[in-house]
Amino acid sequence: MIAKKKKKKRGNQNLLSSILIGIFLLGVVSLLVFFNIKINQRRAELLTQIESLEKEIQLLEEKNSQLRAGISQTGKESYWEEQAREQGLIREGENQVVIIPPEQEQLKKEEESSFWNFQNWLEWIRSKMRD
Repeated sequence: MIAKKKKKKRGNQNLLSSILIGIFLLGVVSLLVFFNIKINQRRAELLTQIESLEKEIQLLEEKNSQLRAGISQTGKESYWEEQAREQGLIREGENQVVIIPPEQEQLKKEEESSFWNFQNWLEWIRSKMRD
């Protein structure tokens, strides 16, 4: 009878150790899965960051090429003449003509004829004082 009881204890110990090993392995596997998910999320974030940085690099390269083209134009005399004319400079013997767009003329007329225009009120008061 004693021999039978020892076999039961060993069977229980084997079962208990199998369960503990199974729980341990399940924990290790779940940790590996968790960390794998975290790594994949971080990889996706880094890939989107790489894409945005590549777009920014492309825009900066385009701007750089435009600036280089502008630098090459500064060596031409026509560029400097255009810049001087934009600042209002003219050559000797030339007459400068300024063309005002019709919209600006109309706005000036509306401002002059506005009811709230201070100049209109002053003129009205002066005319009344003269009478």
